[in-house]
Amino acid sequence: MAGNNGGPWGGGGNNGGGNNGGGDDRNRPPRRPGQDNNPQIPEIDDLVNKGREQLRVLMGGGGGGQNGSGGSGKGGPAITRGTLGLGAIAAVVLWGMASFYTVAPEEQSVELFLGEYMSTNGPGLNFAPWPLVTREVLAVTTERNIEIGTSRAGSDAGLMLTGDENIVDIDFQVVWNITDPREYLFNLADPPLTIEAVAESAMREIIAQSELAPILNRDRGAIADRLQLDIQNTLDSYQSGVNIVRVNFDKADPPEPVIAAFREVQDAEQERDRLQNRADAYANEQLALARGEAAQLLEQAEGYRARVVNEALGEASRFSSVLEEYQSAPEVTRKRIYLETMENVLGGIDIILLDDTNGSGGQGVVPYLPLNELRSNTNNSGRSN
Repeated sequence: MAGNNGGPWGGGGNNGGGNNGGGDDRNRPPRRPGQDNNPQIPEIDDLVNKGREQLRVLMGGGGGGQNGSGGSGKGGPAITRGTLGLGAIAAVVLWGMASFYTVAPEEQSVELFLGEYMSTNGPGLNFAPWPLVTREVLAVTTERNIEIGTSRAGSDAGLMLTGDENIVDIDFQVVWNITDPREYLFNLADPPLTIEAVAESAMREIIAQSELAPILNRDRGAIADRLQLDIQNTLDSYQSGVNIVRVNFDKADPPEPVIAAFREVQDAEQERDRLQNRADAYANEQLALARGEAAQLLEQAEGYRARVVNEALGEASRFSSVLEEYQSAPEVTRKRIYLETMENVLGGIDIILLDDTNGSGGQGVVPYLPLNELRSNTNNSGRSN
């Protein structure tokens, strides 16, 4: 029977193929309408056998002219349209797997056309035709940590010099994420290393402008806020696409070799502060008392001054009135002044007058008679009765 050059998968191999029924479709008569469909089964088997034979040849096996694989006279595998179809399908599947990709909700992708930036895509299914277009997928909302310090990094990165020439051991943590994937990929060669260097440099600058005591006690929060701002400003100047979420200031202590002596110094300073506070309290108390006494003396002086001034004004006014009276009636005024003066002088004195009307000149009177004492005794005896 003459061979059929058509066939569903095309002819191939030797013109005088053997009768082994391996895979030469030209020796099979064409199927006519009404015939049984069972001849399709050998065609599938032939296809499988061809695939196995080609795989065996590619793995180092010999030609298949003698085992019904439809090989050529030289012993090589036959490349049929079926093989090409499977290869094309596999290539399309592999190309689709390399071109389609999924971006998670916390991620963004950067697509590169021949290595040059093309676009930034959000979450979902995206298409980047490989190999012309490649992509970089980055987790933009994930918080990353960089730890700097002696105990964390295992180096002397946390030992810093303060403004008052002391050494402090600092451990802190920088928490950051990505805001712009394009800038993050193209503007920084090693973003974590850059952030670490910027954070350490900014912290050393802040510590160099501060004293040791505030760093250890009350200024940690202020230092952390200033450090976050300085790091962010520096990274923004680099167009890094990085956002500093927060800075955790974990530890600030003296260096380990001198920490015992430093604690003794702190205890002495606290005792000094306690005594200083007691002294200040006593000084404030005494100062308040002195101020009160001074205010009291001032009030008394003001009262005395007002009284003396008023008395002086009264005397001056009285003298002016007496002067006016004296100018109008000198004799009467002079006598009145004399009488008033004698009244003031002699008003508080006990006076005994001796009558010398008989002209004896008082010779009958005892030269010394304590009339004042007798009078006093008389008054006392009268009161007791």
